[in-house]
Amino acid sequence: DNDNKEFQYKIQHMTHDWQPSRLLSSQYINGFDQNNINNITNSFNTFQSYTHYNVTIPNANSVITKSGNYLLSILDEDDQIVFTRKFVLYENEVAVGVNVSRSRNAKALQTQQSVEFVVSHPKLRINNPSQEVNIVILKNENWNESISGIQPTFFQQNVLRYSYNNNMNFWGGNEYLNFDSKFIRNKSLNVLKIERKDIFHHYLYPYSYQPNVRYTYNPDINGQFIIRTLEGNDPKTEADYAMMHFSLMTKEPFYNKEVYIYGAFNNFEIEEENKLSYDTNTKSYFGNLLLKQGFYNYSFVTVDDKNIIDKNEIMGSFFETENQYKVLVYFKALGALYDRVVGVGTGIFDQNR
Repeated sequence: DNDNKEFQYKIQHMTHDWQPSRLLSSQYINGFDQNNINNITNSFNTFQSYTHYNVTIPNANSVITKSGNYLLSILDEDDQIVFTRKFVLYENEVAVGVNVSRSRNAKALQTQQSVEFVVSHPKLRINNPSQEVNIVILKNENWNESISGIQPTFFQQNVLRYSYNNNMNFWGGNEYLNFDSKFIRNKSLNVLKIERKDIFHHYLYPYSYQPNVRYTYNPDINGQFIIRTLEGNDPKTEADYAMMHFSLMTKEPFYNKEVYIYGAFNNFEIEEENKLSYDTNTKSYFGNLLLKQGFYNYSFVTVDDKNIIDKNEIMGSFFETENQYKVLVYFKALGALYDRVVGVGTGIFDQNR
């Protein structure tokens, strides 16, 4: 809506495992940890009217002075949280070399990938790696797919080596599905049909569930999305919103499980908005989401009654899948107040290059 509501942002320093740190806001921010979002622009020439809010950090009111994990909260006029996002600021105090390969576990050769890495720290004195260093491996910028609590295989002067073990295996997953809604009136990539109602409705091609699906190379952007339109100059305010309709064809509903659309469009969250319903007449799950024009990756996942997400039941998991992994190195010297992020390394598995 373009009713120009007032919102604020709040920045909070966190520990390596995303608990509030011991630092006072004055110890990690020059300025204020909570401020109004004043950069507000109404949409232009769109069927769906909306207001675009923009804030850049650092800014004149907030300059972060410490590395580490941060939680950004957007607050409404009643100081209630609308949504949160995680981000990480890091230092280049250590070098991180990352290698990603097919899993060596005989039972996981076809389905998993393994991450190994070396941390070189000639500029940083580490007295007790087991207590002072924490590692997080992050897959495709998705905190739901991360591994932590990893100990070095061995260490020598200025080097920590983390060699292969089963605790550093990830499911390969599958390439994401995608669609492009850069044209609001005309069909684009993977859009089956378009209807004009109160706004435009885009119906995507159905995806057919196959229990023994094989891997097929399909370039993706690892679950992310890019806002864009070819019908305006500024996608921030000239990209429209369309109701995107998703469908998953399957002869029977998944027993004791719910099905969700999954992707970075809602921060890989499991919410009522992206839950699908099953239609016994069409033998398919269906649902819709109001999304801004752009190129989107998405997937289908199942969730059981314990709220455990299974990303592989519908889409499958394959060692061949292209994935990006980030290794975050956290350092907290004995007696220190907070976890520094002293280095980040990136590794990509892509056998199709």
